[in-house]
Amino acid sequence: MKEALRKLLLPAVAAAGLMAGGFSAQAESVLHRGNGAEPETLDPAKSTGVIESNIQYELLEGLTTYAENGDVAPGVATKWDISDDGLTYTFHLRDEKWSNGDPVTANDFVYSFQRLLDPKTASDYAPIADVIAGAAEVRKTAPDKTPDFSKLGVKATDDHTLVVTLNKPTPYLVSMLRHSSFLPVNKAAVEKFGADWTKPGNFVGNGAFTLSEWTPQSSLTVVKNPNFYDAANVKLDKIIYYPTEDIGEEFKRYRAGELDITYEVPSDQIKFIESKLKDEYEAKPYLGTYYYVINLTREPLGKQKALREALALAIDRDTLAEKVTQGSFLPGWSWVPPGTGDYQNTYVSFKDMKQADRVKKAKELLKAAGYGPDKPLKIELLYNTSENHKKIAIAVQSMWKQVGVDATLNNQEWQVYLDTRDNKAYDVARAAWIGDYADPMSFLDIFLSDAGVRNDAGYNNPKYDELVKKSAGISDPKERMQVLQDAEKVFLDDLPLIPLLYYKTKHMVSKRVAGWTYNNLDFHLGRYMSVSAN
Repeated sequence: MKEALRKLLLPAVAAAGLMAGGFSAQAESVLHRGNGAEPETLDPAKSTGVIESNIQYELLEGLTTYAENGDVAPGVATKWDISDDGLTYTFHLRDEKWSNGDPVTANDFVYSFQRLLDPKTASDYAPIADVIAGAAEVRKTAPDKTPDFSKLGVKATDDHTLVVTLNKPTPYLVSMLRHSSFLPVNKAAVEKFGADWTKPGNFVGNGAFTLSEWTPQSSLTVVKNPNFYDAANVKLDKIIYYPTEDIGEEFKRYRAGELDITYEVPSDQIKFIESKLKDEYEAKPYLGTYYYVINLTREPLGKQKALREALALAIDRDTLAEKVTQGSFLPGWSWVPPGTGDYQNTYVSFKDMKQADRVKKAKELLKAAGYGPDKPLKIELLYNTSENHKKIAIAVQSMWKQVGVDATLNNQEWQVYLDTRDNKAYDVARAAWIGDYADPMSFLDIFLSDAGVRNDAGYNNPKYDELVKKSAGISDPKERMQVLQDAEKVFLDDLPLIPLLYYKTKHMVSKRVAGWTYNNLDFHLGRYMSVSAN
């Protein structure tokens, strides 16, 4: 074991020893947590991934937050009133302080919502706020114009009251407001330090923890925030996050006792884990879809649906789920995964075909388009660094080869991969979407034609836009869900992406950890956790 790895446990071990004078020191309560890749940013208005959100939810708290079991819980807002027409939400805020001791006020949320929508912030997630009156108009302000924030339906009537006005009734609003993009930021810190406000020493937050140390590609440490309103019930002193794209190495560190929780597990270790470490392994349904997105702005895939269909048909999802990933995923046949309330899933048209028939049809489609053994369809498949992603990509490459597709694999590190996708510099790319809230809209609205870079396929279908936006004005739950089902059918028929797998949570959780409770959004806040000495 390398020396750098051994040092991970030294603070807790040393604290358990005897101090000078013979007095026993109280051990620091430290949670060591694997967290995938290096965070893109800790700025909630500029991040896009689960990796970042895991940390941001410790550092900042929104109007609403996550209960231990994943339910919606009061955050800075202790309660909220909803008008009879469902268009006005009045949030009543608790007395709360920033980590520097300054009061958190309703105006902090006004500033943060405005900043999210300001085109100068260039937030990928800004469209998520379009349900708020005036939000779309503000975020679409021309670059040479100053946004008119007076049109935005977010107002502070006093320090403890925030009023949010909507365009149309939004039954999932309080759940949506938990999303990291709506977390408040400290205006004074942002204006003083600019882009550096997220660095240790500059960071000011209102969460249960605050930022202490950050060594890129090594570790990030958050420490208990004494100014948090519920600090008395926070048992952890520190959480240390480790970016580990090599999940095989992460698993080794877990088994060596250097990590209490892993971000993922290597698929080639699933059988061993289920045999020897079953009590420490969590593998349950997770509100996420693993897919291959197709760049519709590039030829030939962008203009020829038949080619996209051939690619989708050739992939044996049962093999991917059961053999390649060793049961750590479920076969995926839709864009919206199971688990979104009363929504009835809509599936790709070929779901019930036998795989042999799918392969046969894929070959026929390619032949009709002019491709075959002597002239294979040549494409590039982009994926980010991960042994699991690599195994899936190699398997799909082989499946495509049998129907006449020559796929070159392109592996990129996380941040480079994100830039490549955002810039549409790919043919087909591995991607995943995890629900921001338990409603099908969390999946369907990212492929609206005006959804910005979140629409990484460049998808544009007016019928789809019409149906998704129409659903926002429907108060009857069953009717609303039916319209969203109709929208997903249009989407799947167009094949801007290829659904492959549904996620399962895949974590090793040490028996030392208490307070880790399963939920299908898979967010677990450190404020609810503790670690024992053994």
